[in-house]
Amino acid sequence: MTKFIFVTGGVVSSLGKGITAASLGRLLKNRGLSIAIQKFDPYINVDPGTMSPYQHGEVFVTDDGAETDLDLGHYERFVDINLNKNSNVTTGKVYDCVLKKERRGDYLGGTVQVIPHITNEIKERIFQVAKESNPDVVITEIGGTVGDIESLPFLEAIRQIKGDIGRENTLYVHVTLVPFLRAAGEAKTKPTQHSVKELRSIGIQPDIIVCRSEMPISREMEEKIALFCDIDKDAVIQVVDAESIYEVPLTLKEQGLDDIVVERLGLKCSEPDLSDWKRIVDKIKNPKYCLTIALVGKYVELQDAYLSVGESLRHAGIYHESKINIKWVYSADLTPENLGEYLCGVDGILVPGGFGDRGIEGKILAAQYARENKIPFLGICLGMQLAVVEFSRFVANLEGANSSEFDENTPYPVIDLLPEQKRVEHKGGTMRLGAYPCRLVKDSKAYQAFQKDQVWERHRHRYEFNNDYREVLTAKGMKISGTSPDGRLVEIVELIDHPWFVGCQFHPEFKSRPDRPHPLFREFVGASLKRKLK
Repeated sequence: MTKFIFVTGGVVSSLGKGITAASLGRLLKNRGLSIAIQKFDPYINVDPGTMSPYQHGEVFVTDDGAETDLDLGHYERFVDINLNKNSNVTTGKVYDCVLKKERRGDYLGGTVQVIPHITNEIKERIFQVAKESNPDVVITEIGGTVGDIESLPFLEAIRQIKGDIGRENTLYVHVTLVPFLRAAGEAKTKPTQHSVKELRSIGIQPDIIVCRSEMPISREMEEKIALFCDIDKDAVIQVVDAESIYEVPLTLKEQGLDDIVVERLGLKCSEPDLSDWKRIVDKIKNPKYCLTIALVGKYVELQDAYLSVGESLRHAGIYHESKINIKWVYSADLTPENLGEYLCGVDGILVPGGFGDRGIEGKILAAQYARENKIPFLGICLGMQLAVVEFSRFVANLEGANSSEFDENTPYPVIDLLPEQKRVEHKGGTMRLGAYPCRLVKDSKAYQAFQKDQVWERHRHRYEFNNDYREVLTAKGMKISGTSPDGRLVEIVELIDHPWFVGCQFHPEFKSRPDRPHPLFREFVGASLKRKLK
């Protein structure tokens, strides 16, 4: 029977519940167990697709086109599995489904209530993941913090599951903060005690407590937490702030987290082989080279908005034994006068995706600087589109060229709305989303990177390269190296007379792994390293 692990958080948010869940998933997978993993988010939005990056951070897109929480990116990267729409469930999605059932009459005239209707819907979403692939273990992270009003239905649902399927098939992991007070020179366990007290008042007794702290905590403090929270001493796991998130699975293994889980749930499996993971961490800690990559974006104040991009750069850095220093450049600050000041000395320039016209001209300037100075360039989604705009203006002499997203009256709409998008009225979940095939042209940098005739990549956009300008742009030195199989949609462009200048309409960052960097990121960082070592 499938076993269920629930990860909750206490005291404060952003403690690393997602990293903890992902790391545990990696440890169990390396023991030969099959893993499914999902996250519940308590907000009322149906999904994060229409939320501001400043509030939510990155929107992670799955193969089936779901717009999800950024923690799913951690899950995919750590556990090396592809997730789907059932891997991220929000309060909005749950209520939407329950209300539709009520309108259809599914509840036969009954009064629809949080208990049992909402909690049953939540439980159904948990069991659905188990039915899909029949994994050995399902790991479910509950977003938010214990004590939040929004989280109560989810906590009640996972409390009920223990009664539904038996204590021997469920396990609760609580991630909490043990703050270190520098003035007092000691860590404090009281916040953890109160957090567990709150959790127990709901009816959930944690089996394992993961203590996050900036300094190691003493054995005496671990014993104190175990005593006051009524758990085994060995089930108090401490995770001190790490240089790299990829150290966390090794830290958890050193303290026997997976051993406790396996024993508690009666799982039959082998010891994990973490030699490959140790090699990754060793390369992170002992790089041979150091590269500076300028990331020119409009949301750089919140770096989580580009989380997968940053991780993908680091994956490529691991491959090339290089430490990647990301220089965060706010695109709206760039002008022709200060461009060199911001970008001088960087080894590569990356312009990621985004929406809206703020900072657009700065991104165009960054593409121009990379083209003219022969600096390796990677443009992603909007970054690719603006590289096309820059080339159109300054190489193809199409003065005033632009995307119709930003200038409906441009004389040269080199980027235009997809035909099927012109009939769309609602914004949520209506873009071109998910994995689509891309056919590559041989004798191109894209083909050199992938070494395949066709690849599948994840998309999130409404606008596309305007085919009316294919001929004029290719005649001036732009190569279209990737298209949809029917040749209608341009997916990858590159410059012929440049060492490495590539733009892709899709989001390669969503498919990168620490031990298997995405080919475009790998080649981009490789070209940046080659330039530095010249």
